[in-house]
Amino acid sequence: MNDKRTFGFVGGGNMAAALIRGLLGANVPQKCIIVSDVKAERTAALHAEHGVRVTADNHALVKESDIVVIAVKPQVIDRVLDALAGDLRPEHLVISVAAGVPIKAIEGRLPPKTRVVRAMPNMPATVLAGATAISAGTSATDADLLEAEAFFAAVGKVVTLDENLLDAVTGLSGSGPAYIMLIIEALADGGVKVGLHRDTALLLAAQTVFGSAKLLLDTQEHPGRLKDMVTSPGGTAIAGLHTLESGALRKTLIDAVEAATKRAETLGEQMTEKMRLK
Repeated sequence: MNDKRTFGFVGGGNMAAALIRGLLGANVPQKCIIVSDVKAERTAALHAEHGVRVTADNHALVKESDIVVIAVKPQVIDRVLDALAGDLRPEHLVISVAAGVPIKAIEGRLPPKTRVVRAMPNMPATVLAGATAISAGTSATDADLLEAEAFFAAVGKVVTLDENLLDAVTGLSGSGPAYIMLIIEALADGGVKVGLHRDTALLLAAQTVFGSAKLLLDTQEHPGRLKDMVTSPGGTAIAGLHTLESGALRKTLIDAVEAATKRAETLGEQMTEKMRLK
């Protein structure tokens, strides 16, 4: 991470806070992070917790920043970009974490040849365990992608993809935490049904999901092989797996990713049209 560059966050919500924690953990000085938000109490809280610089003036923020992170809600991004466009210089890198807003729509609101990287992080980034996909805009360089990759690596795992795959990322890792929370809740309910206390069941379910994911990432084994290692002939796991397959869990999860991806595609098209018309 280049700790001499200044990061300006337009928007101080949960994702911005997660990224700020990641930057500080990567030894970026507090003085090199500036945050603005329409809610003064939000910036005050970020300053109190992290010691970063805060401002109510987006124009000043952009002028003092090398990397401008757009971390506002999609519903207001058009107004934010319009207001900032005149302050951007050719040397600026703009990173957008606004969900569902395509690069074309962003670039259409900014000066020609503005270097843009679009990112799709997910909620676990708030605990530095995120999964983020990044895509380069038409003027972004390989160096810009490396900068963005290092930026998001501070809060988890990062992959670089063509933008046409970001809707699939939204369907999988963007929406995935909701699926996993449902699975954890259901596992805990199962534990309660067979006699465990609710708190104990929830702890065991959450830790089991966490440990299983860590085991997969650390060993790099195929999940099928790890599944087989737990599944002994005539044992408990195969009985449970048979029930899951009978209930079409695998198909249901695949269908969920596909449905969320299609919804992301539709929302992206609507956002592009909205920003084009204004």
